[in-house]
Amino acid sequence: MAVQNHPQHHPRFRFPSLHRTGTAQAATDTTATTTAARAYVFASLRLLTGFVFLWAFLDKTFGFGYATPSGKGWIDGGSPTKGFLSSVAAGPMESTFHDWAGAGWANWLFMLGLLGVGIALVAGVALRLAAVAGTAMMALMWIAEWPPARHLSDGTLSMSSNPFADYHLIYAVVLIALAAAGAGVTWGLGKLWATLPIVRDHNWLR
Repeated sequence: MAVQNHPQHHPRFRFPSLHRTGTAQAATDTTATTTAARAYVFASLRLLTGFVFLWAFLDKTFGFGYATPSGKGWIDGGSPTKGFLSSVAAGPMESTFHDWAGAGWANWLFMLGLLGVGIALVAGVALRLAAVAGTAMMALMWIAEWPPARHLSDGTLSMSSNPFADYHLIYAVVLIALAAAGAGVTWGLGKLWATLPIVRDHNWLR
């Protein structure tokens, strides 16, 4: 009777690869660093944009002497919309904006919009509402300046530097991006805001 000898396979103990572990750890650290950096960038952008809206509200209200001369602020009886809307000289809504210029309801809506968007951005709350309100404001201001126009209604050059993209469009895109990225958590009250019962039940309030 022939006896066949089969080689015996003994399990071998292998040390974990330090190279692979190190690479995985480095990848994890890189991802964490990138995520943190992105959060800080969006938070910085949110705060700066919020300051733009808040400063516009404060200057137009109190007349700090920048865009609004001293003594011409809203609190002094000045109109935050009359100067801008009455000077509209191009676009399909030129006459409409002239009719709105200085109207009480236009002043209140414009100023409340600046204040509301500014506070929301600085605090990091209600960013979706801020994006909708801010985008609507920027769209109206874009139409008022009407960048596509080469000439104003009196025939003079409009001096438009771009037929489509101007700072109003950039602000609108920034507002939408901040809301989409949930940029209110870092350096803001976004996480606390999201725990409120009414916000949990209505995602559009985030």
